Amino acid sequence: MPRESSREELVAAARRVCAGGKQPTMQDIAASAGVAVRTLYRFFGSRSALLSEAGCRPAPDTRDQILESALEIVGRGGLAALSMDELAAAAGVSRATLYRLFPGKSALFGALIRTYSPWAAVADVVDAMPDGPPQEVMPAVAMAMAKAMQGRAWLLLRLLSELLHGGPDTVEGVQQGLARGLPDVVRYLSGQMSAGRLRSMDPLVALQLLAGPIVADQLTRPLAESLIGFAMPLNDFVDQVGGAWLRAMAPEDEVEDDVRPV
Repeated sequence: MPRESSREELVAAARRVCAGGKQPTMQDIAASAGVAVRTLYRFFGSRSALLSEAGCRPAPDTRDQILESALEIVGRGGLAALSMDELAAAAGVSRATLYRLFPGKSALFGALIRTYSPWAAVADVVDAMPDGPPQEVMPAVAMAMAKAMQGRAWLLLRLLSELLHGGPDTVEGVQQGLARGLPDVVRYLSGQMSAGRLRSMDPLVALQLLAGPIVADQLTRPLAESLIGFAMPLNDFVDQVGGAWLRAMAPEDEVEDDVRPV
């Protein structure tokens, strides 16, 4: 059995591939490291996290600065309370620059969701392994979700609140932000169910079965750590959730074979 690569070796491989300012794909990095793409997702959760740890991410540009400032402002008071003039001042850009990049609150909110919610990371996983078996793809999807949400549970609550109570700008922004990611993984699950590789059910329900424990962990982990000493590393937690999901989603005939008397 080949030796499993360490995190440091994977980071070093990423640095080699991104030398000269290149922005490699996960497939490029996996080939350089001699590992499967799913291994990279297990360690890092997303391509952006791996490139950031390897020092391959370019310096934040004007758009990134605006989004970081907007995230803080929306997190404090919601989208309705956000003033585009206040945002321009906080990001250190002109009002004209702000509106050139984000012509309104709906465009801004959609960009926030695409950048900071887990769906872009999930879409990257599906794009990297479009024909991969569920045993490889779905644990990587789970890890991408968890890593993207890590330390941002409050943002999930804010996004949910905005979705339920926000105005037209919020609704349009959510539609823009979720155009990629959620549909991708639902299509993947539907295709795997049709091929008989997963138990047949509504694919959105199947996704909720995977995402639910991860969201609950992110929302309750600080409290669980302080009150009951919960100390399971995130990677181990997600591995257990992904394994349980795969067992629960096994095709009906495989489950029947497992319980049939010998």
